[in-house]
Amino acid sequence: MNFEFSEDIKSLKEGIRDFIDNEVEPYAMEIEETNEIPERIMEKSKQMGLFALSVPEEYGGLGLNMVGKCAVLEEVGRTHNGFTTVIGGHTGIGGVGIVEMGTEEQKQKYLPAMASGEKIGAFALTEPSAGSHASNLQTTAVKKGDKYIINGSKHYITNAPIADIFTVMAVTDPSKGTRGITSFIIEKDTPGLTIGKIEQKMGLHGSHSSEVFFEDCEVPVENVLGEEGQGYVNALKILANGRAGMAARNLGSADKLLEMSIDYAHNRIQFDKPIFEQQIIQHYLAEMAVDVEALRSMVYRVASMVDEGKKVIKEAAMVKLLGSEVYNRVADKAVQIHGGLGYISEYPIERFYRDARITRIYEGTSEIQKNIIASQLHRQYEKRGVAHGV
Repeated sequence: MNFEFSEDIKSLKEGIRDFIDNEVEPYAMEIEETNEIPERIMEKSKQMGLFALSVPEEYGGLGLNMVGKCAVLEEVGRTHNGFTTVIGGHTGIGGVGIVEMGTEEQKQKYLPAMASGEKIGAFALTEPSAGSHASNLQTTAVKKGDKYIINGSKHYITNAPIADIFTVMAVTDPSKGTRGITSFIIEKDTPGLTIGKIEQKMGLHGSHSSEVFFEDCEVPVENVLGEEGQGYVNALKILANGRAGMAARNLGSADKLLEMSIDYAHNRIQFDKPIFEQQIIQHYLAEMAVDVEALRSMVYRVASMVDEGKKVIKEAAMVKLLGSEVYNRVADKAVQIHGGLGYISEYPIERFYRDARITRIYEGTSEIQKNIIASQLHRQYEKRGVAHGV
């Protein structure tokens, strides 16, 4: 399978690489210490189209396919993961639902402002009792005339403190289980919607997540995303669509760690020679390189499948799992290669190491990805059995 990028994508990647390396990374320590992304970086990101990756051109976006989007997100992943999460949350699960399932009226209303970065998107699914068990939602939406009255709460919602547009999952018919869940587009200034406390996290500084509360929050029927009762299916589609993009960001981070580790191994002198000459260091770097290239191949294979309109439930889970595990393995080896320098906060290795850990949890834990993969393998087995008359 050929993953050669078009000249337009190559040019875009080069521009993003230059921006990331020269205008974002120099301020990574500032982001880490202040827990805020400088406004100048946010504004430049908007100007460069980083908030428009998922939006079609007719609504003011870049109109990138999934391969092109992953190519850009790989570059974005090379820097502070708090910044990458703001971008990824907006262009991924925070916006793809409207792009893929929205009505023409919804797209016209929301996508241009989301493409420009004027309005930020967030995805509100997780609740205290509904994380990995996503079907156990307690937030309700009761239809009254031409409105739905929403009550409940969400937590750990990425971008919530800065978001203007929320894709929210709520139960419209408790008797139907997962078929009784509906997705809604809710604007931040809707009466009854309030933002709770901002969580203080181990990593991803600059990317804020918080609780979101709904108290008799009135949402017009025209803000139903997709059809009533299709919210759970919509959520699975949104999450699957975003997993290649998340893996691409993990790829960029892992590749950056490998690059820094190779440089350090050639310049760190021990016993009168670079530590690169030690076989154990060579083995660490070789293992890191194999992981990075395996992830790169899978990211663009899955992205190509998405662009071809293929069903990627299993593959999306695989690439999310691989991306998370590879990033964590590479980060761990990078710390070991850098020794004490890799453990102090003045050097970026420590930051990447902390930031990597959340990738095995958010947008579907590694364990849940394994469950999805196993379930799909079982379905394939059953189909083979039927085909062979077993």
